[in-house]
Amino acid sequence: MRDRTRGERIPLERIVHSQTRRTAELFDLHDRGLIAEGMLADLNLIDFEGLRLHPPRMAYDLPGQSRRLIQDVEGYRATIKRGSITFEDGTPTGAMPGALIRGPQQPSTR
Repeated sequence: MRDRTRGERIPLERIVHSQTRRTAELFDLHDRGLIAEGMLADLNLIDFEGLRLHPPRMAYDLPGQSRRLIQDVEGYRATIKRGSITFEDGTPTGAMPGALIRGPQQPSTR
């Protein structure tokens, strides 16, 4: 959106909604995708003007030396998971508050 020079631009709000709430709904993750009471509120604080993508590169760090594609980025000031800062200026803090999700969640009865 930001760097597009031709055609219609997609509003930032629509992009964020598609990558957060719509994705959470698609996978039945009922406590994600919104900043609201009772939600996990995983957040990325982004310096939009400082956002820079680096060229993709191949990493061979999976079991059996299997490969995966990695693309580094600048401009993410912090990533917050369950209230803990897990990355700050691209560096892991050591906090690992996440948990494994196995399949769809049951809707909350609140």
